[in-house]
Amino acid sequence: MAESFGTSFTIVEVTSDDAPQPTKQMWLALAKPNQALTLVLAAVPEGWTAEVVPAVLTEKQQRMFEELNLEPGDVYRIARE
Repeated sequence: MAESFGTSFTIVEVTSDDAPQPTKQMWLALAKPNQALTLVLAAVPEGWTAEVVPAVLTEKQQRMFEELNLEPGDVYRIARE
């Protein structure tokens, strides 16, 4: 039986392996934190690292992310402002 991805958003920060100035990106996953890491790492180049960012979303952020219409298990790169 497949494990549920859950219904909450997890924010993941990924870092490239480019030395001496690695690139950092923020990703959003509609999945549980441990699953979010795996899903985001599958979406970025090999060798990058990822960690869950402990964050509580505001109502505005929650609504904005819901408007993306992500399905459980989907990931989305958050563009820099």
